Amino acid sequence: MAQIRGRRSWRRSQRGVAVAIALSCAVWLSGAVAVADPDGSADYRPPVVPTEPGPAQSEHLGAARHLADHPNATPLGTNDFHCKPSAAHPDPVVLAHGSGSTAYADWAGIGPELVQAGFCVFALNYGGEPGGANFGNDDIHLSGRQLAAFVGDVLAATGAKKVDLVGFSQGAVVTRYYVNKLGGAARVGQWVGVASPTYGGILYGLVPLANVVPPLWWIAAHVTSTAVRQQAAGSTFMQELNDGGDTVPGVRYTTIGSRVDEMIQPFENMALRGPGAENIVLQQRCPVDLTGHFHMVYDPYVQQLLLGVLDPEHAPQPKCTPVPLGTEIPEVVIAAHAPETGSGPGGMGSAGPVK
Repeated sequence: MAQIRGRRSWRRSQRGVAVAIALSCAVWLSGAVAVADPDGSADYRPPVVPTEPGPAQSEHLGAARHLADHPNATPLGTNDFHCKPSAAHPDPVVLAHGSGSTAYADWAGIGPELVQAGFCVFALNYGGEPGGANFGNDDIHLSGRQLAAFVGDVLAATGAKKVDLVGFSQGAVVTRYYVNKLGGAARVGQWVGVASPTYGGILYGLVPLANVVPPLWWIAAHVTSTAVRQQAAGSTFMQELNDGGDTVPGVRYTTIGSRVDEMIQPFENMALRGPGAENIVLQQRCPVDLTGHFHMVYDPYVQQLLLGVLDPEHAPQPKCTPVPLGTEIPEVVIAAHAPETGSGPGGMGSAGPVK
């Protein structure tokens, strides 16, 4: 079982993201359980599988506070490797968090709901730094291999033939890379991307500006991670991922995105443009819900939409209620600068630049 470090590494990750957010705003204003590598590669590092059940949460800040004292937390009911899928839900659900985040930080709301709905649910911490506590930061090629190994363990433990993958932000990129480029399609029934940077993000003009002012990329290299930079619109990795088509046969694809996503603009960059794909725009279903990138995985309507995608026959009709623009942004900033007794929110990294 890989061990996770405590508060200091977590806060350091959050402060790094805060610096990146501050940089982007300035530019705008001026213009667990280790699993084996399926390929046996020497440079492989296994993911971390958290095993300590944590309470359900309604927002990132609450999850971050719990993580400060329980770094091995997993969403309540998830990562039960004794779970056997039912006939109603034969495919286990595997959840992938966003950049600089963890399974608990991003899925402490949705994970327990899926468990209560009758699914076997699993969540890994991928893309960790060597010997560190920060996840979702390393090369996405590595993260995809970690996901492949984890899916193999889930299938072996549950006896299922396939899994359904749900990725938030970078998690959508990692899971689609596994499906489309690492042969994962044979093991996946559904792929769902929540706030998916399908064609990358431009971060309110930072990316195209950096393309004509190269020193900005040098700055970005010091305040963002490898994975964040790989998700920039037009990056070599995004071209590699989408080369040959956004989708592959045999998998059902769904994106759930918001018109007011703070990190991925234009919001059309979230849509898949291939056969077998459905693109759901939150405001087309619920115009008064102005949830953006930061709050997507904790938005009740989005959670209900996801249940409907995974289980259309049994999920209740989503209830549309108003959500103010900018929800969770203040909490992200406050948590990133929390005192020694505090901790930044897990979703902060997943809301990091160009995820």
